[in-house]
Amino acid sequence: MATTANHFTLTLLLFGLLIVTSLDFTVGQVGVCFGRLGNNLPSVQRTLALYKKYNIRRMRLYDPHPPTLRGLAGTGIRLMLGIRDDELRDLANCPDAATAWVRTNILQHPNVTFRHITVGNEIDPDSEFGPFVLPAMQNIYRAVRTAGRAGQIKVSTSIRTDLLNTSYPPQAGEFKCSVNWYIRPIVEFLRDTQTPLLVNVYPYFAYMNDPQNINLSFALLQPNSGVVAGGVYYDNLYYAILDAVDAAMERILAAVPSLFSVFSEEMKKGGSRNPGGKGSETGWSSKGGGNTPMAADMGYTTALGDGPINTVENARIYNNNLMRIVKSGTPRRPGRPLETYIFAMYDENLKPGPAYERHFGIFLPNGQPKYPLRFR
Repeated sequence: MATTANHFTLTLLLFGLLIVTSLDFTVGQVGVCFGRLGNNLPSVQRTLALYKKYNIRRMRLYDPHPPTLRGLAGTGIRLMLGIRDDELRDLANCPDAATAWVRTNILQHPNVTFRHITVGNEIDPDSEFGPFVLPAMQNIYRAVRTAGRAGQIKVSTSIRTDLLNTSYPPQAGEFKCSVNWYIRPIVEFLRDTQTPLLVNVYPYFAYMNDPQNINLSFALLQPNSGVVAGGVYYDNLYYAILDAVDAAMERILAAVPSLFSVFSEEMKKGGSRNPGGKGSETGWSSKGGGNTPMAADMGYTTALGDGPINTVENARIYNNNLMRIVKSGTPRRPGRPLETYIFAMYDENLKPGPAYERHFGIFLPNGQPKYPLRFR
């Protein structure tokens, strides 16, 4: 890959995937995000039939959609369930609201396999919702624990990678000082509950905004397309982004004392207090040009059409390679298979933003697969 450290750093700071270090360390897993921003999408029943037919064992759902929750009962599909941003204020300020949320959306669905609750998705720390993320996480966690489900359900939040100040080389990853007030207590909370941080990681956006300095094969996770960064070989951009966040988390945790003695003892034994990052979202658009809002904010002006980036073939290559790379750990966490979620199940014709945003689906709205993709 022909690149400079500055270009590579900027790219990693801008955009990301939700990557996940699996809690099941025996096998990598890839799920699919079920977005519903479309007026021509298959029913919940047909969607769940597709999950079963194609052996998709994990789902990310962005909010507690009652028909989907009812349909998931007894399927064994492992669910990552989101909380809407507009609920964060009440959940942060009122423990009883968190208790009610857990009762309504978790406990009333005893036959659904809940694995994660995502408290906020890519919240801007400076937004009106920023101050409410951590207290909402804490209240939801207490409600889950009181219900006796803390051993089965992890409570986390999803961040975007522009919270990083340094990302190249990945082992030098560090969060911006300006967001320390936000991210440090979240990371400490996740350490103390031994829960992965959810990180949105999109090599697609990284390449889209710097195609002169990032090799397309590296972004598509192709074999034998790796680079050496800081003396460490990286097989693909997915690993590099995840390790940068992992290093940033470790740097924060090294600067603060552990709250619970169990973690101090673990460190004495040479263990790690860092639960790592876990993915909830990644993918590649198959059609549509335009610029990302974040790219425009950073001064990128190059318009992209349906050229060599947004193609069905590239989407097929990326997602099939994703199935391969989750089997192995990253350079910072070798031997630990990954878990991540492809965005998205369908092309969503009501999704806002540039045209490419509406073409991330792996299935067409008629339920036909857009390209061959084998879930294992």
